[in-house]
Formats: sequence, C-alpha cells, structure tokens
Amino acid sequence: MGSRIAHRLVEAGHDLVVWNRSPEKAAGLVATNSPAEAAQQADAVFLMVSDPQALLEVTAGPDGVLAGATPGTTLIQMSTVGPSDVTRLASSLPEGVELLDTPVLGSISEAEAGTLKVFAGGSAELVEKWTPVLSSLGPVLHVGPVGAGTAAKLVANSTLFGVLSVLGEALALAEKLGLSQEVRFEVLSTTPITAQAERRREAFETGEYPRRFALELALKDANLISAAAEGIDLKVAEAVRKWFAEAVEDRAGQDDYSSILAQIVSSARR
Repeated sequence: MGSRIAHRLVEAGHDLVVWNRSPEKAAGLVATNSPAEAAQQADAVFLMVSDPQALLEVTAGPDGVLAGATPGTTLIQMSTVGPSDVTRLASSLPEGVELLDTPVLGSISEAEAGTLKVFAGGSAELVEKWTPVLSSLGPVLHVGPVGAGTAAKLVANSTLFGVLSVLGEALALAEKLGLSQEVRFEVLSTTPITAQAERRREAFETGEYPRRFALELALKDANLISAAAEGIDLKVAEAVRKWFAEAVEDRAGQDDYSSILAQIVSSARR
C-alpha cells in the first residue's frame, strides 16, 4: 500500500522522499536512510505501516519520525491502528508539529487507481489544508477530530469482515443443503450481499485468491475492533474475529483475506 500511495503522490506532481523498512519496496523512489531524515525534508509525513508496533518503531526513538519533524510539519497517519495508538502519537508530537488521523478504505488496486476512501480526523483547517494532496489518493471525508479517522476505519472494517464471513457461512449452508455452486451464487445475487457475492465468485469457484490484503492483517484489524469495542457486547464481531484467528492458526495468514470463504466452507465439511 505504501509504495502505491507514494507513486500516486509522485504522479500528482508532489516531490517525495521515502523510507521503508524493506528497502526493495522503495525501488524507483528517492529513499532516505531513516524516518527522521525523511521527516526533516518534508512538509507532510505520510505514515503507512502494517500495525501498531510498526507505527511505534517508525515514529519513536532517535531515528524516528518525531525526532526529525520540525515546527510546521504535519504527520498524516494512514495506518490501521487502534484509538490508543493514535492518542499516544498525538501526545508525543514535538511543539509545532500537527497530526492528521487519515486511515484509508481500499486495497492495492484502489491505491493504484486513486480511489481509496480517506477518513480524515483532525481540525477542519488542517483537513482543508491537506485535502488537495489527499484527494490524489481518493475522496476525502472529514469525520471529526484526531481519533475519528481511526474510529471510522474500524467501523468500516467491521462491516466488511462481517459481510465476508456471512457470505462464507451462506456458501457452507448452501453446500450442506445440496445447492449447486452455480445456483448458490445466483441465489446470493438476489440478497443484500449481492455486491460481495459477485465480487468473490470467481475467486471462490477457481480457488485462486490473489493477495490484496493478507489474512494476518485482517486478523490484526479484527483484534483492534474487538479491543475498541471493550465494554459492549458485539457477538457477531467476536465470531468474525474467531474465523480469522482460526484461518491464521491454520497457517493461512499470508493468503488473501477473501480466502476466509474457503476456510469457512472447509471447516463446515469437517
């Protein structure tokens, strides 16, 4: 995701320097030696990493983004993390450095096409200032103050994972009741989950799930959703989290998250 976002920004005419924990992923881009060095050269620092621990590692310490950020710099945090991670980052900002909390909805193809949905959390003034840049990645929705962007992403992901799991269970039920594979999807195309059924049909029927978003990252997000929901009883969200956890335990963590469909159907056969 990070490299695709970087290329979109370059294509939009923005000057860019990058740092990546895996240097080969920065091929074709102007790379620096550390996050701090990248931040020293930037008016805005885009942060797109895999999980909360990676965010901490990239931002903290003598080589981290916060060590290099200068007054007037804006950190644009796009990773899917938890509310507490955003709060920690906000409380660690050097004087004069501002934060936008802007995770995105979408994956590799949307990043390449500039059709990501950007959930922007921050002051109205700061969102307005950076909307022209963020718009090169996709439409920007201002959802509230810092922290609201992360909240919006977790809410959105909870629906996506839930629908995907419901689709998997519907396919398992259809198999048990003897519906042919063709008829299963014809039936599902008449239901409220039509879009997901049509989108996932080819992958399910061929058994090939090109990786857009790893299952282990989906589990990370499902865990974040459960943690954020502490104190309220979300039975469906917990059931969804367990499906993804079982898939990762079965060593499918590197597969695309849509392969959860095969995992659910396979589990029903046991």
